[in-house]
Amino acid sequence: MIAIIGAGISGLSLAYFLQKQKIPYLLFEKKENEHSPGGFIQSVREKEYLYELGPNSLLCDDFLLQWLNELELWDEIVEANPSSKNRFIFKNGKYQKLPSSPLSIFWNSFFSWKAKKQIFREPKINSKTFSEETLTQFFERRFGREVVDYVLDPFVSGIYAGNPDELLLQYTFPFLAELEQKHGSIIRGLKKNKLERKKSISFRNGMQTLPKKLAEKVKITYCKGGVQSVFKNINSWEIITAEQNFKAEKIVITTPAYITADILQKIDFFLAENLKKITYAPMIVVHTIFYKNLFKKPVNGFGALHPYKEKLFTLGHLWSSSVFEGRCKENEVLFTSFVGGSRGVEKTLLDDNTLMSKVQKEIREIYQIDSLPILQKITRWQKAIPQYDKFVLPVYERLPKLEQENLYICANWKDGVSIADCIKKAQKLAQQLK
Repeated sequence: MIAIIGAGISGLSLAYFLQKQKIPYLLFEKKENEHSPGGFIQSVREKEYLYELGPNSLLCDDFLLQWLNELELWDEIVEANPSSKNRFIFKNGKYQKLPSSPLSIFWNSFFSWKAKKQIFREPKINSKTFSEETLTQFFERRFGREVVDYVLDPFVSGIYAGNPDELLLQYTFPFLAELEQKHGSIIRGLKKNKLERKKSISFRNGMQTLPKKLAEKVKITYCKGGVQSVFKNINSWEIITAEQNFKAEKIVITTPAYITADILQKIDFFLAENLKKITYAPMIVVHTIFYKNLFKKPVNGFGALHPYKEKLFTLGHLWSSSVFEGRCKENEVLFTSFVGGSRGVEKTLLDDNTLMSKVQKEIREIYQIDSLPILQKITRWQKAIPQYDKFVLPVYERLPKLEQENLYICANWKDGVSIADCIKKAQKLAQQLK
């Protein structure tokens, strides 16, 4: 018997893959409500409007597309509109389109000639990464400061809500370190290892469709207060809940680091204390709707990110109604805006009215809109996204020892934060646990 603690996307996926292999399991979840299971993947449908409170899309390769078909979700899939390939960065007081291919870097005006020269000489740089090199150090060494400020910085804010000065390359983007190690160059490595083309998708009723479907296909054991702790006996593990105790040969913990710390407190105090130190960036999600005819230019694209250097209030705006159909009425535009992150904690302390006012003010100024929005909604995530910074190191060093005792981790604070990462980690671990 394998015990899985936590029914977020990692736990649900792992249970599904184990069930497919006919391996017995117990999947524990703390509570049962409108957003459980599924963790941070939450969608709200209100008549013509669809709001994503957490992740907005899933980037799919062939494996994931086949898996969604296996889950009987194919007819629910909504592909991103072709215009979503257009991505924008706020630079020098206005939105500028990010180059979409290596060739377009040369003729696109986004980069200065100094930056272009640095980019094209990257294959000639012989220096190598070191174990605790940050993203900023790596990209500045290989591509220059302009790429750090106007590509890396907003990109990291968009994915991790983090600070590239603190996130470690080896754990945040390990494939880049591998390309440099094998090929001596990122550009040369990408040429020799062409990336598989992926599709950005969602579902007719939002991203929560996925965990809801998984929850229908697996068995979940709901327990009041969740799993309180675990203990190791001679040949098995004992799982302690408020109602009763359970036994299992192996345990997989999929919960956030701070919850995992409480579960492991009594069996590994050192690990638990270090788990508590893993940083989580706070995030505020603000949905804002305007009438479409107020915009002087069509809002066509994935959205726009805001580099820290530009000192805007938000981290960026996702143009939700441009990316996917059915997010609002045809004559309206839906923005999903992000505030906070690891460098904007103080902004998340503002009250709701102030936050929404500042967001709509920024949108109106950038897009030159005179009218107020039709409506706004706000969602707060106090601990949204784990940061792969120096505080993960002592935790990662301890985990192999736990695996020797049949305790495993399959969570977004290790080896990738995206939904796709979590699903693939679960599939890999299920194979390992055969």
